[in-house]
Amino acid sequence: MVDLARHSDAHSVHRMSDTTDALVIGGGPGGSTIATLLRRKGWRVVLCEKEHHPRFHVGESLLPLNLPVFARLGVLDQVKRIGVLKYGADFSSHQQADKTETIYFSDALDKRHPYAFHVRRSEFDHLLLKNSAAEGVVVREGVGVKGVIFRSGQPHLVRAADDRGDEHEWQARFVIDASGRDTFLAGKLGLKRKNKKHQSAAIFAHFENVTRRIGKDEGNISIYWFQHGWFWMIPLQGGIASVGAVCWPEYLKTRRSHLEEFFWETIRLCPGVHKRMQRAKVVGEVRATGNYSYRAARMYGDGYLLVGDAFSFIDPVFSSGVYLAMNSAALGAEAVDAQLRGSPSANRPMKKFDREVRRGLRVFSWLIYRFTSPAIQELFMAPRNVFRMKKAIISVLAGDVFSNRAVKLPLALFKVVYYVTWLKELTRAWSAYRRRRRNVQIHYADGEIFPESL
Repeated sequence: MVDLARHSDAHSVHRMSDTTDALVIGGGPGGSTIATLLRRKGWRVVLCEKEHHPRFHVGESLLPLNLPVFARLGVLDQVKRIGVLKYGADFSSHQQADKTETIYFSDALDKRHPYAFHVRRSEFDHLLLKNSAAEGVVVREGVGVKGVIFRSGQPHLVRAADDRGDEHEWQARFVIDASGRDTFLAGKLGLKRKNKKHQSAAIFAHFENVTRRIGKDEGNISIYWFQHGWFWMIPLQGGIASVGAVCWPEYLKTRRSHLEEFFWETIRLCPGVHKRMQRAKVVGEVRATGNYSYRAARMYGDGYLLVGDAFSFIDPVFSSGVYLAMNSAALGAEAVDAQLRGSPSANRPMKKFDREVRRGLRVFSWLIYRFTSPAIQELFMAPRNVFRMKKAIISVLAGDVFSNRAVKLPLALFKVVYYVTWLKELTRAWSAYRRRRRNVQIHYADGEIFPESL
């Protein structure tokens, strides 16, 4: 027995009153996806979400390979109604002023998904959660899981508290952690590990009056490199844009002003972003987050599974977060189903789940770790389609990182070209590498970089 519970008898407790086959912690995209798919397989599913939807969340840009998952869930038309069409992405670098390179998903190796969407996550996450409830999932909003007692050979005990302070308890045959960056089980079980290869933090907000691209490019996500990291610009419905800066910790530690003022100071350091924000005004508040990159020591165990950010988060570049969460949830639903059915070969789909999720993370990680390097910037700003390398990179940016074998060889050739370019730019490349390694070693908490006293 492993007891992860901590609770008090100060409030009423509903003991042993509920049983379920699967209990999902977290009502984000990953949690809603796996809950819905398990319910469709006939299982009793409870989903506990500590907040009430709709609620703000960053990560508004989706990938083309999200679309098959939406179709499987039956929400594709609803996502279309709340989304901004995204046909591609454009890249700009402070190293090559006034030049923009645009890629289109229609140029990927797989032509079936030539577009994606940008969405307000408050609307999108709420849509998915309501879909889960409509499918028969017992959705409990405002109920945060506080502890789990894993019991070998019998249902596990899950203890939670609602926002009135009342405590609840379930007996669950299987527990799925989709708590996102709260990393509930990874934290409780001591599995969470800082990523030793990457570290960054972000400042972001919604703005009105941000200049958009024109024509087909209006819905592009724009990426801007600058000396301290990179910016995203994401157009949303209603004339709103999400703008964020992902920066090195050493730069963020230089802040001496209020967060909004510091964000504007950072924007002015990137002329391309600043030019498009001459008339922009903040809508809501400027937000920030640190401690970006981590991974759990394992993805599953006896009676539990981690999906999406509950297992690993690297960086928001390439808009991979929602896709990886929903795809891992879809794969995880098959693995959990086999476990609940007591199949003699139940460990086989669980191992497949682990293997495929890690494969996708490896592909994205290789690019993310090198994204700020001069060699990657040079290759992205002057892409070549020799041996279909450009098409392979576009395929990766579309989310095609799991099963398309056609991507493998041209992507390997792209890596060779990267290393050759790295050697050609040795002085700059080595300096950038040392800076990245130095920043990975910086230990900090959100409060150290973004103290409320400023």
